[in-house]
Amino acid sequence: MTCLTKQLKKGDKVAYKKLFDHFVTDIYNFAYSIIKQKEYAEEITQDVFLKLWLNRASLDHEKSIKSYLFTITRNQTLNLLQKIANEKRLAQELLTNISNLSGFEENTIDVAYYEDLKRQALEVLSPKRRLIFELSRNEGLTHEEIGEKMGISKNTVKNQMTSALNSIREYLLLHSDITFTLLLFISFL
Repeated sequence: MTCLTKQLKKGDKVAYKKLFDHFVTDIYNFAYSIIKQKEYAEEITQDVFLKLWLNRASLDHEKSIKSYLFTITRNQTLNLLQKIANEKRLAQELLTNISNLSGFEENTIDVAYYEDLKRQALEVLSPKRRLIFELSRNEGLTHEEIGEKMGISKNTVKNQMTSALNSIREYLLLHSDITFTLLLFISFL
């Protein structure tokens, strides 16, 4: 591996491909063992190898490339878990704060208005983007499963999901107050 690391450090794409092929399954399995979600493990694996390529010039060929990759994987996975925990905590705090407002009753938020706003936010999406979004959120399909079903790449699905969430967020920001927008947007996640 030392030879491959030296070659990678010089920008050798063949060495990068060999390292990728050698470690990709182990990196994915390690990420999956921590996070327990296929889609996240795949994303982390891609990020690990992207970091390897981007930081290739600073590699120390005398140190274990395997340890380096597993350290990046552990850090990426822990960062993602932290991000997910923070998002859940923020959502819980918002719900707690709203319920603590004086005079707040559960019926204050008009459920029909809430559902109508969600429907309108989805209607601004192109038909293809909306289908991808609904397959992900309503049917629980992974990016890979959606790609296979629609005959498009997993990366195209990922990009379409990102664009869909951005469009929905923008629509909600334009059509409701900030607290209500956050609650609606969280319901789309």
